[in-house]
Amino acid sequence: MTIEDVQGWADEVARLMASRFGGARRGTAPGLATMIKRRGRALPKRHRRAAALLAASAGLAGNPRMAHRIDTAAVREAHRQLVEYLRPLGSGQRLADGLLHVAAAVALGLLVVGALVVWLMVRRGAL
Repeated sequence: MTIEDVQGWADEVARLMASRFGGARRGTAPGLATMIKRRGRALPKRHRRAAALLAASAGLAGNPRMAHRIDTAAVREAHRQLVEYLRPLGSGQRLADGLLHVAAAVALGLLVVGALVVWLMVRRGAL
């Protein structure tokens, strides 16, 4: 892992945050520290910590004397977590998931109504 890798990872996460949460003006590419200030609260707590670690490491990577202090395994894991969380699902997958949720809700409703009908029939002595 080199200094350019850490800065590239930070830029990638900042771009993903801007595309998912907004906060970047058209034609600009703010850094990760700026995106954390603007939209950091939109991230879950564990991802916020990972973003802070990645931003701090990107700051250290800019100084060659301090770059050796970066914990490469932790930074790599933080980048992986953030990219996995921020990468948006495709529209087809989102549509399929929505249809699945609707079908599950309808099936649950039919199951509850069926159980209620059976209970009423048993209560009245029809079964």
